[in-house]
Amino acid sequence: MNDWKKEDYKGKSKEEIAETLTPEQRQVTLKNGTERPFANAYHDNRAEGIYVDLYTGEPLFSSKDQFQSGCGWPSFTKPLNQEEVVERVDRSHGMIRQEVRSQGSDAHLGHVFPDGPKAQGGLRYCINSAALRFVPRQDLERLGYGEYKVLFEGGAEPEKRKDRED
Repeated sequence: MNDWKKEDYKGKSKEEIAETLTPEQRQVTLKNGTERPFANAYHDNRAEGIYVDLYTGEPLFSSKDQFQSGCGWPSFTKPLNQEEVVERVDRSHGMIRQEVRSQGSDAHLGHVFPDGPKAQGGLRYCINSAALRFVPRQDLERLGYGEYKVLFEGGAEPEKRKDRED
């Protein structure tokens, strides 16, 4: 799945893709699970690239917005495109939090908290590595995400999508 091209997601159901995932990825994304802090793939990732939805391939977060929060999970100041994530109240485990889900697949991603860097808006999107696939900068073009190279070349952000391809 690490070498999936953006086009490889087309025509595949969520169930078909779930069969290719690890038990932990399914637990996190389908059953609202949480992986262990500091014992996950991207909590300390410093490589440039984008993070995409495991089920749809839609870009969700960028390493340009990632920061070291010390919480043990990858943390971002914002999504790449706010329309690709959905936030809703989560009252589980005796807490009230804002859950973050993928708009396209309805996969559980993590939570957003109001304790992020103030200069970047004050939010911390605390996201499970198991809910994401990382596409390194050098592979963006090859894997169908060439329009996101501009993020790492000092240019503007890619144009926001006007309509979704489902």
